[in-house]
Amino acid sequence: MLRFRTIVLAALISFLAAASVFAQTKPVFKDGEAQIVPAFENADEWIRHDLWVETTFDTDGDDKPDRMHVAVTRPKQTETEGLKLPVVYVSSPYFAGVAPDVEGLFWNVRHELGEIGPERAHPEVEMRVDRPIISNSHIRTWVPRGYIVVHSSSPGTGLSQGAPTVGGDNESLAPKAVIDWLNGRVKGYTTPDGDEEVEAYWSTGKVGMTGTSYNGTLPLAAATTGVDGLEAIIPIAPNTSYYHYYRSNGLVRSPGGYLGEDIDVLYDFIHSGNPEKRAYNNATVRDQEMKAGMDRQTGDYNDFWAGRDYLNDMEPMKAALLMSHGFNDWNVMPEHSYRIYKAAKEKGLPAQIYYHQAGHGGPPPMRIMNRWFTRYLHGVDNGVEDDPVAWIVREEDENSNPTPYEDYPNPAAEAVTFYLKGGAPGQGALQLQPAKKPGQETLTDNFSFDGRALAQAEYTNHRLMYVTPELKEDLHLSGVPRVTIRLSSSKPAANLSVWLVSLPWEEGRRTKITDNIITRGWADPQNHASIRESEPLNPGRYYTVSFDLQPDDQVIPAGQQIGLMIFSSDRDFTLWPDPGTELTVDLEKTKLVLPVVGGEAQVRKGMGEE
Repeated sequence: MLRFRTIVLAALISFLAAASVFAQTKPVFKDGEAQIVPAFENADEWIRHDLWVETTFDTDGDDKPDRMHVAVTRPKQTETEGLKLPVVYVSSPYFAGVAPDVEGLFWNVRHELGEIGPERAHPEVEMRVDRPIISNSHIRTWVPRGYIVVHSSSPGTGLSQGAPTVGGDNESLAPKAVIDWLNGRVKGYTTPDGDEEVEAYWSTGKVGMTGTSYNGTLPLAAATTGVDGLEAIIPIAPNTSYYHYYRSNGLVRSPGGYLGEDIDVLYDFIHSGNPEKRAYNNATVRDQEMKAGMDRQTGDYNDFWAGRDYLNDMEPMKAALLMSHGFNDWNVMPEHSYRIYKAAKEKGLPAQIYYHQAGHGGPPPMRIMNRWFTRYLHGVDNGVEDDPVAWIVREEDENSNPTPYEDYPNPAAEAVTFYLKGGAPGQGALQLQPAKKPGQETLTDNFSFDGRALAQAEYTNHRLMYVTPELKEDLHLSGVPRVTIRLSSSKPAANLSVWLVSLPWEEGRRTKITDNIITRGWADPQNHASIRESEPLNPGRYYTVSFDLQPDDQVIPAGQQIGLMIFSSDRDFTLWPDPGTELTVDLEKTKLVLPVVGGEAQVRKGMGEE
């Protein structure tokens, strides 16, 4: 009997030990967040493998469905213990390298409006065929926390088949196919052309996507397909409309830092796929579809651009959205995130937004991302739905320490209208009451002077400047400013640029108002009636142009003045026509509307009028 009890006790101890070990390989959650599990941490034990997922499209002209190159990294327990885990998925056109920065890669912007300029160079990307790992991004963050990390190269890049289209339908359908494969609905293969299948038996089918810039665009692209299994996305500084990236209210406008870039430039930049397919891709996509649709002559919105605007495709979307962006991102500007966040809320989707005061990129704090994926991928009821909807990093705070708000824009913000009083070539006034007989003021275009020089100039006829009195108290702006400008032009075409600035200008001062720029906007007066149709300006005739500036949320400190600067060509963003075009502004019918927390009463208080 004693021996029997000893055997039973030993078996029980062995069972409990095995159960204990098994429990350690399960994801662990604390305070609503997935925790690092020691058994998942050893990178030497991770299982890595490559495969190709078959899509529903053929964009490289070989009469076969394109296959996407996919790389998987997963804990060994998904193989040794049959553990199934959710997936964090990142897709990109950049993983296999990009074109060299050669002379002539970008369009020459030194020409008259309405012209295209000389043909640019078309560099080739050197294909990397011996690279076994697509990317290591996000792996060390998420695998130890109980996720599988999947990467894929976009169509026509790296070892993925097909053609890059820069916002075309295949860039939405490619990640959809990968998610379908993770859910067992489409086939994956061990080679790009073979028939040996591979299954995602280790996947729960729940997928979250994230990424920055173009890599942040693709989660939204996938979500607009409504694919089952894509539960949540965290786009960071995503380009949500290629029109808004390369045009602005009818104006040909470059993204900040990339003067002369256009959609065909980006195509050449990422086209790293099979060299044997490039001639066909170039002929059909770049030299036919893009050349016919991009329209650098007028800058008008058309069907080509509408097909690359994800706001138009959001009806099927059901993934939870955590959006991230910087208010001083002049590359992919903050309107890209706000327009999608607003639409997601209107659809009733779970949506949160995180904004910081810096430039391009910048993810939400890890704790916010962790709670988001924990809730929607692991299904842990951590109450994320009751978390603050908006997170704004205040001016002197670190990005890891955002301030929670009820929403963005701040619900306490109200539209306040400011009117103009003349003062050219010096500074006029920005005030709450219309001036008596304010008249007209004229500026002369000259691209030689950049916006910073114009904002700092005490006197110049190359811009018009209107400023508030010095603020006696801080003024909190939150939302989308809007300008209405009634103007005439001395020529049939002209650039129109607007900056909202904080003065006095102090280069290098340690605030988060980046170089004193509050926000900006651009428009083509020829598109005063519609961004779909240009109308040559009748010199001397007045036209009313109304458009939004970029979204913002910042506190303008006491001691500063808010300045509205109106000028023509913006050296860092627009085309450079010959200097000399005159714009005359009718001050009586020109106004600025600012979203101010506390409304007009707070403005009066801040300006010392109460």
